Amino acid sequence: MKYGARNAFSATVRSVKKGDVMSLVKFDINTPGTMASVLTTESLEELDLKPGEKVLLVVKAIHVLPVKE
Repeated sequence: MKYGARNAFSATVRSVKKGDVMSLVKFDINTPGTMASVLTTESLEELDLKPGEKVLLVVKAIHVLPVKE
């Protein structure tokens, strides 16, 4: 998948809170701190994110895009 954002962080999924329409995923990033992403539950199911899984967080403006590699 190609993306136009220039900022990316290696991260680990901390938790997944699945809702009917929207879901919240929290991440631990390698630099001290955490980040979170709100995405549609459909997108969450397509990515199949699970706690402990390694991902790349691509940041563009106010959006945090989880990318599975």
